[in-house]
Amino acid sequence: MGLGYQDTPLIPGTTWHVHDGERPQPRVVAPATAGSPPSDAVVLFDGVSLDGWEGNGGPAAWRIEDDAMEVVPGTGNIRTKAHFGDCQLHLEFAAPTVVKGESQGRGNSGVFLMGLYEVQVLDCFQNPTYPDGTTGAVYGQYPPLVNACRAPGEWQTYDIVWEGPRFEGDALVRPARVTVFHNGVLLHHAVELQGPTQHRTTAHYAPHAETGPLELQDHGDLVRFRNIWYRPLAGYDAG
Repeated sequence: MGLGYQDTPLIPGTTWHVHDGERPQPRVVAPATAGSPPSDAVVLFDGVSLDGWEGNGGPAAWRIEDDAMEVVPGTGNIRTKAHFGDCQLHLEFAAPTVVKGESQGRGNSGVFLMGLYEVQVLDCFQNPTYPDGTTGAVYGQYPPLVNACRAPGEWQTYDIVWEGPRFEGDALVRPARVTVFHNGVLLHHAVELQGPTQHRTTAHYAPHAETGPLELQDHGDLVRFRNIWYRPLAGYDAG
């Protein structure tokens, strides 16, 4: 018995019949397990080395302990040496166990996609702040749908689907889009960004490359990160 049918109508926009057994099979990927990425992921931080990262003008100066990297306040942001664009990104973070400060002064860091577009990292467990700066916000643009924060010191996850903007010359032909899950809870679904992240002003686009680094922010708090990997979406074709 065949896998499907060739006598059914063509699916609009494709060359494939409904239930077409000759349509290419999906690639086999071993799924992620606790602490391990899927088999086709590119590991950005393995808990051992910061060799794939750099700081402002030199090596990344954050510390590594217990398979996690920790912000060293005052050393500046760090970013991957690798540049990439559209992707599925996974990372885990933990706010400091010892609670200090309030609002934006508590467990503050950030995940900058392509080095430009920030998904906020903050300890908002029983800690209100301005909504477009809370945990999981597209900073300065979109508050998250919900607050899904765990208590300080507990490990939390971000799973992000990122589609960078597209330009033709100086013209924007497609804004950036992002989908964000925090601890398995949907915060943003394919929201269209207004431009690279700004502070205390509105965002706007200017042409830039289709790839960039992943950047993590030193905001002066002892935030930790681990299990950072991505799966490139370049060339994705559902046909």
